[in-house]
Amino acid sequence: MGIEAELAELSAEFEVLGDWEERYRYVIDLGRDLAPLSDAERSDANKVRGCASQVWLVTEPQADGTLAFRGDSDAHIVRGLIAILLRLYSGRGPEEILGFDAPAAFAALGLSGALSQQRSNGLASMVARIRRDAEAVKA
Repeated sequence: MGIEAELAELSAEFEVLGDWEERYRYVIDLGRDLAPLSDAERSDANKVRGCASQVWLVTEPQADGTLAFRGDSDAHIVRGLIAILLRLYSGRGPEEILGFDAPAAFAALGLSGALSQQRSNGLASMVARIRRDAEAVKA
């Protein structure tokens, strides 16, 4: 399934939910399913700058040229946002990652208007980190 199809599936999941309180709970539930990172992976090198909470992102280039991402945070809602990012980006090649319009995707999901400025900035920092890692692999 491509990144746009994954976005469509996420949009459908969000559409079924009523108000933003339900959607917030769903985002938090998505974060509960993340596999924890090891203490070694919670390193300064994996830390995402620009996030109000602690966020770590591990990028693993795969033999087929795709990138696998894993992440964690000390904040429940941020863990959920990471889970959304992993669904969208993990298992994709650098070209697909770099060609994806994340701000438009988050607007389509209704996240842009529902997140605080701090959370929106943190989400943008996580996307920027994913894009930087994709650029590095592509180079």
